[in-house]
Amino acid sequence: YPSEFLVQKITEDNQIPVYLDVSVSLQYVAGLKGNALVEFFHGNIAEVENEELRHLMWSSVLFYKTPNVEVMACVLLSTKAIYFLLDDSFIHADEHQSDFWNKENSDCENSSFHLSCCFVLKLNDLQSVNVGLFDQYFRITGHSADHIVTCLTRDSYNTHTFIQQLMAVLSLLARTPSPEPVDKDFYSEFGSKNTGKMENYELIHSSRVKFIYPNEEEIGDLAFLVAEKMDSLTNLQSLNILLYVLAFQVNHVEGSAQNTSSLQPKTLILTSSDLFLFDEDYISYPLPEFAKEPPKRDKYQLADGRRIRDLDRVLMGYQTYPQALTFVFDDVQNQDLMQNLTLDHFGE
Repeated sequence: YPSEFLVQKITEDNQIPVYLDVSVSLQYVAGLKGNALVEFFHGNIAEVENEELRHLMWSSVLFYKTPNVEVMACVLLSTKAIYFLLDDSFIHADEHQSDFWNKENSDCENSSFHLSCCFVLKLNDLQSVNVGLFDQYFRITGHSADHIVTCLTRDSYNTHTFIQQLMAVLSLLARTPSPEPVDKDFYSEFGSKNTGKMENYELIHSSRVKFIYPNEEEIGDLAFLVAEKMDSLTNLQSLNILLYVLAFQVNHVEGSAQNTSSLQPKTLILTSSDLFLFDEDYISYPLPEFAKEPPKRDKYQLADGRRIRDLDRVLMGYQTYPQALTFVFDDVQNQDLMQNLTLDHFGE
């Protein structure tokens, strides 16, 4: 029986982000409050009778096997496993991945009975957790490609809270202790460090799960990539990344019955002179140990880039979080306008 404080906290966290659509089955879950939510967990999701529900979070998730399909999920953390309660439409979103999901119940899709599929990652199978830049997302890695999931929280507070709860739950696991380290001599200790690249910050938990945080070099690599996309005159030393945030680009759908808009996940990067939108691969990097070849696409792919000096105005919506921003740029085809006027009017 969880404490009243925990039940209240889980009830408060059980809110679907307003900007994403979910199925009827997940709306039903989001409508559960208090002990009804705990009973739903034990009656429909929990695999072991004595496991406790510790944390609940709504987040977009990506799977390693289906890197192009972002789906909304209710993430439930218990003392035994992490459960991802998924929209049933996700099963049909990527047909060539039929071996990844069990489709036994597909004949129920025309009935009034709404299904959800639940992906389970047992804590004993957990190997590492990679935290993304500025805590905008995190990737959970198990022992195979089927057990790699990225949670795109787009919120540093949600990421931080989940990581803290996960560490607390992992501390309860009874795992065999690590073998004693073998004493290394001077040459073997320092000889393997000549890669020239600083490793990411690693925190090895008492449960032997690695928590890996990005280091300053990732920002440096990102700044170099951004500088490549800018004018060649830009000095890399003076380039500062002021903001990195996972956002959505709003594309209005023309000619639809109601005024609908589709949301395209983008990484927004603001420097002192430019505004960039990137398509980022959140699931493939850093490469898992079992990966035989590098991913088919780069980590960052430029989708759009504009100069801040061409920014005419910024329109802000008055709705509550998340805030919608519209950037209006001057539609000038040629950047060096004055020089061209001089040539046209006074040159031969």
